[in-house]
Amino acid sequence: MSNAEHLTNIMVERFISAVENGVDLVPVVADSTSTAKIAPFIKAFPDRLVNVGIAEQTLVGCAAGLALGGKVAVTCNAAPFLVARANEQVKVDICYNNTNVKLFGLNSGASYGPLASTHHSIDDISIMRGFGNIEIYAPSSPNECRQIIDYAINHVGPVYIRLDGKELPEIHTSDYKFEPGKIDVLKRGNNVALVAMGSTVHEIVTASELLAENGIHVTLINVPSIRPCDTTALFDALKQASHVITVEEHNINGGLGSLVAEVIAEQGAAISLKRLGIPDAGYALAADRKAMRKHHGFDAQSIVNLVIDLVK
Repeated sequence: MSNAEHLTNIMVERFISAVENGVDLVPVVADSTSTAKIAPFIKAFPDRLVNVGIAEQTLVGCAAGLALGGKVAVTCNAAPFLVARANEQVKVDICYNNTNVKLFGLNSGASYGPLASTHHSIDDISIMRGFGNIEIYAPSSPNECRQIIDYAINHVGPVYIRLDGKELPEIHTSDYKFEPGKIDVLKRGNNVALVAMGSTVHEIVTASELLAENGIHVTLINVPSIRPCDTTALFDALKQASHVITVEEHNINGGLGSLVAEVIAEQGAAISLKRLGIPDAGYALAADRKAMRKHHGFDAQSIVNLVIDLVK
């Protein structure tokens, strides 16, 4: 896919652009310069990077201090270590104190594949949703990613951005406009709605193409903005469906599936819901992404099989 881009490269590109345009931005890493692909930024601005070493709690505390000093602080390290090792600092130093820090969770979900559960981040959205004050985003394409990062840098307040660890192709046209809270309806269909966030949006897009070949036309909904989220618009996009399927590279509890379940339940709607992702009380399979998603039943073909069964 020639139009595929790694979202972390886009992150660094937007950092460089921000500084060039006068933003007092300072990246903070935890011995994660390679994970953050930050070398181009260091080359352009060698005195602007803070590396605290393998000390994620210090990473977050340092970023909070930089923000209190007037900087736009951005943390760049692997999502599992940011969320797990610095949990209290994120909760208190960033969220409770409402500091102007942008937290980038890199290589999220099961991006690390065979490195297994120590390196998988399948609970980050659920944890961040439990904190106050922080906005939460999960871009699904290069165009969307650029706009989310530009918004976050200019927004005053805490933001968490979940970035996938693989190249993702473009699914949006050049005129696509991201807005915080906005639901992105990619396609409108009949009785089944597929809802996804981040990289799994590509699974539902592929599934819809395969289903169309069988005469089944589904609604596709991308939710890049977890908080804020226009839940009224989300329900409006779902309410004509008899069946809703959520797809996420995250535990089915606390993430997108839970968000959609809450929206349907609070509206008292008679819509069946199936949540696909890492199962309750389980861990992601230690394998490459394709095998892992097939194993847990949320690759494109598994989605197709489920939809056909529901339609029948």
